[in-house]
Amino acid sequence: MPDPIVAAPAAPTLAVRGDARRFPVHRIYCVGRNFAEHAREMGSEIDRGTPVFFMKPADAVLAGGGEQPFPSATSDLHHEVELVVALGRDAEGEVTADQAMALVLGYALGLDLTRRDLQAKAKAKGLPWDTAKGFDRSAPISEVIPAAQFGALAAQRLMLSVNGSVRQQAPLSDMVWSVPEIIAELSRLYELRAGDLIFMGTPAGVAALQPGDRYHAAIDELLHLDGSFTSR
Repeated sequence: MPDPIVAAPAAPTLAVRGDARRFPVHRIYCVGRNFAEHAREMGSEIDRGTPVFFMKPADAVLAGGGEQPFPSATSDLHHEVELVVALGRDAEGEVTADQAMALVLGYALGLDLTRRDLQAKAKAKGLPWDTAKGFDRSAPISEVIPAAQFGALAAQRLMLSVNGSVRQQAPLSDMVWSVPEIIAELSRLYELRAGDLIFMGTPAGVAALQPGDRYHAAIDELLHLDGSFTSR
């Protein structure tokens, strides 16, 4: 193979609990409006027939969270805490909801950081959301916990606090579309691959972050993610 004309960037990877090997990130799929109360606070109602999808680039990952610069070009950065599904197998074409869970390696905890002012401007003009969702370090994410250690998705609770005050919390059972339903629907639209991540949507309570803010996210005692924002 000929040498590349520029150096190839390193692929983003995530730690996997209890395993020295790392999880290489292929694509990041995101589900919008998957908690009814969040959809309402954003001025939308739920249509059970059509999940809303968008994507982030793989290198938007900020593995392990931690300190990061406050994003440029926004004065209204919002937090959205989410369950993240990590796929460990390729899908052989479309899969049914009954087949979908065989693709799951494990779960993580992530933030879908959103430049809400840019999103609002794009929505008003009927334009894509890319600049609002797909910017650098817009996906802080925890380690991956294997599915067997996480257990069945049921009453585990998502939580996010900022500077010690709880802003978002809800049980995973509040998700409008389940993990297998979302995987099945994505498989109709994309060739799902090992290394794909799926951000499963956020509960109500999204709000603005400021330079200097510190956040703590958790799914019960299973997963934790901490981070902060430096000044611009």
